[in-house]
Amino acid sequence: MEWMTLPLKRYFDFAGRSRRKEFWMWVLGVVIVTIVLSLIDTMLGLGGRSAVDTTVTPDGLNYSASAWTSGGWLTNLFALAILIPNLAVGVRRLHDTGRSGWWIVLPMPFYLVGLVAAVMAMFGGAGAMAGLFGIVMFAMPLGFLCALVLLVFFCLEGTRGPNRYGPDPKASEAAPADGQALN
Repeated sequence: MEWMTLPLKRYFDFAGRSRRKEFWMWVLGVVIVTIVLSLIDTMLGLGGRSAVDTTVTPDGLNYSASAWTSGGWLTNLFALAILIPNLAVGVRRLHDTGRSGWWIVLPMPFYLVGLVAAVMAMFGGAGAMAGLFGIVMFAMPLGFLCALVLLVFFCLEGTRGPNRYGPDPKASEAAPADGQALN
């Protein structure tokens, strides 16, 4: 649990380095909390939705199943509350690999161009929609590719020893909060 909550303790800390364990345990914790909050939103009628779909063959055997949830008020408030720690731990993770934290904004321009073009197409009529649709079809995949680049960076091992962003977080296995070694 210590690794999952460490980014909350370093809420506005964009300096230094975060090792893979801290980053991915944070991601796991966020996914778990988001799923639980989505289910609570659904049960309380706060705007969330959940569904489980199964497909049954004529002989009665299930051959596919899927489940999904979408968040309501609680899930969206949680996402807003962890926006800064998400960015901070991502920047620190990039620092651990020796890269600038500015890499974290790499996909954003493409997503923003795609979003603006999609909104303009909705209000611009059929002629504008055709031209802007091409922009959306170009910008969104580029944003996705940039996000994949970030994913690769987040998966890479950090640089050994100190780098320009600080000392190696693996060199000291002690947790900043209590000074005990974490496994």
